[in-house]
Amino acid sequence: MSPAAEDHAEDDDRRPSAESRTAPRPADGPAASAAPLAVEDHARARVVTDAPLSRPVPVALRYDASGSPGAVCFAFPGGNEWVFPRDLLESGLRAPASRGDVSVWPCGRAQTVLEFHSPEGVAVVQFDSSPLVRFLRHTYATDARPAPAPAPPTPAPSTAGRQH
Repeated sequence: MSPAAEDHAEDDDRRPSAESRTAPRPADGPAASAAPLAVEDHARARVVTDAPLSRPVPVALRYDASGSPGAVCFAFPGGNEWVFPRDLLESGLRAPASRGDVSVWPCGRAQTVLEFHSPEGVAVVQFDSSPLVRFLRHTYATDARPAPAPAPPTPAPSTAGRQH
């Protein structure tokens, strides 16, 4: 497990992950029950504005080990999606981190802020840290799935009964 995930592990272990979905592997023998190739968790976020109250918005947190390993996708309502490196999210849980158009930083002990820049403007979004840590844990579990079992060895041709 990553250091950032360990920092918040005590928050995760108290709640079951009922809000997580994983895509199953194709049935291909003994490895079919291994960890999935994709992860989709759900979280609620607050868009930070100057309005006195803001309602939480649902966000789909996605990871696809077979498509873009090392990249996560945050999908917001209305089709807005941001794809950025998973290690940026992990680093930003502990200390301010930025790469390209995305910045992540901790806000107190239990919150994390993500800032997304685009030509249309800037969006600042605040999450509880626990769902983000849980999501990271799920992505690393996906990466740690065992390799497929090797094919059984083919027996060597028998030389019994042959004459030279």
